[in-house]
Amino acid sequence: MVDPGWARLASEERFASAWFTVWRDRARRPDGSVTDYDHVVAPAAVTVLAADGAGLVAVTRQWIYVHRERQWRLPAGRVESSENVDEAARRELREETGISAESWTALGVINCADSLTNHRDHAFLATGLTGGTQRLDAGEADLEVHWMPFARVVDLVLGGEMPHAGSSFAVLAAKVKGLLE
Repeated sequence: MVDPGWARLASEERFASAWFTVWRDRARRPDGSVTDYDHVVAPAAVTVLAADGAGLVAVTRQWIYVHRERQWRLPAGRVESSENVDEAARRELREETGISAESWTALGVINCADSLTNHRDHAFLATGLTGGTQRLDAGEADLEVHWMPFARVVDLVLGGEMPHAGSSFAVLAAKVKGLLE
C-alpha cells in the first residue's frame, strides 16, 4: 500500500490498560503541516451471526456500560492475543450462548471508529448449530440469549435498535449476500 503522504514523526504512549492503549503521535500531514494525533489501539473483535435451520438467529441483550443502556447485539467479543479471529469467533459463540457450529462463513471486516481507533470487527455467519452451556464472565452476568426470526433482526438494525457496529454489519452483510432470508 502506498503511503498517501502522512508520516509519523514521534509516538508517545499516554495510557495503557488490559483493554486498550492511548497514543499521541506527532504526525506530518500530506500538505506538510504537523499535528498531534491522539488515537486508541485496541485488539480486534469478532461478531457471530448464529442462525439455526429454522431461520432463527441467536441475539443477546445486555447492559452496555459505556452506553448506559441495555442493547440488542449478536454474540461478540475481543480476540485474545493467543488466538486468531476464527478461534475467537468459536470461543465467543460458545461462551455467550453455549452454541457450537459446524459451518462458518466470513462475512467481512468493519472498522469501528476510524478517526479514533484501529479497532476492527470480524463478522461471521455460523450454521449447523449445536446447543450447550453458556460460560459467562462477571461482566456478562445479565446477558440473555433470545431467538428471533432473521427478518426481525434486520428490522432491529434498520430501526436503530441494534447499534453495535459489528452486529449491524454482520446482519446487513448476510442479508445483502443472500445468505439468510
